[in-house]
Amino acid sequence: MPSAPAGTLYRGREGMWSWVAHRVTGVLIFFFLLVHVLDTALVRVSPEAYNAVIGTYQTPIMGLGEIGLVAAIVFHAFNGVRIILVDFWAKGPKYQRTMLWVVVGLFVVTMAGFLPRQLMHVFGGN
Repeated sequence: MPSAPAGTLYRGREGMWSWVAHRVTGVLIFFFLLVHVLDTALVRVSPEAYNAVIGTYQTPIMGLGEIGLVAAIVFHAFNGVRIILVDFWAKGPKYQRTMLWVVVGLFVVTMAGFLPRQLMHVFGGN
């Protein structure tokens, strides 16, 4: 006899990881938007301080951070469409795992198109 009633012990399959990734990417995007609004508002307070902040954004570390931001946005967007389909399409729950793998595939293809250009920009190429 199991120690927990059937159906209450979550086993950590794909659905759980997509749920966690969706929440994490959402929070990261929120914090980026908060910082973006604050640093843009800085131009009204002190143009010199604004220029100094913008200067720090042109470092390789921030260029790599932009890759993380784009990855978060791309995954969050594709997974959000999957969630809408699961919620509002009658067959959505049946195909939710397949749709997750489609999301992963679209994420990989999108990032494969973005990464080379961004890495060339970050590390000296144009």
